[in-house]
Amino acid sequence: MSLTARRITARDADLFLEMAQEFHIEDCHPLHGAGVASIREVAAGVALAPAFFLLEHSVPVGFFVLSLGYSPEHGGTDGFIDDLYIRPDFRGRGLGKQALSLAVEESRNCGIRVLLLEVEAHNARAYQLYTSMGFTDTKRRLLRLALAEE
Repeated sequence: MSLTARRITARDADLFLEMAQEFHIEDCHPLHGAGVASIREVAAGVALAPAFFLLEHSVPVGFFVLSLGYSPEHGGTDGFIDDLYIRPDFRGRGLGKQALSLAVEESRNCGIRVLLLEVEAHNARAYQLYTSMGFTDTKRRLLRLALAEE
């Protein structure tokens, strides 16, 4: 495996923010005020959202963020891969599969019992990757209510 994962720290905030902005623009929901602030909070070490750089030969090529929760349905701690991103120049070489494996490994290390993720409806390539790695479509609808300005 050529990718490794390293926990993002406060000293990584600028690069993490740069990559997060790239990801969110590409995914058609750019980060604004609250999103930018939350990326900086995550880098500072918010307990409910561990974030990791994906490194190839010590060079950050992407990142993922785990959001921790609790679910009686799932018997305890659950988690959500909130963001999983690999920079475009590094795609097409199997790194997505490695990145997802690292996210699953770190999820286990966090005590997560069930891991969830979402994928944009137009992103068939990511959907195929996730299902090939054992994720199943829940056939549920993800709904949203913003309780604060974004």
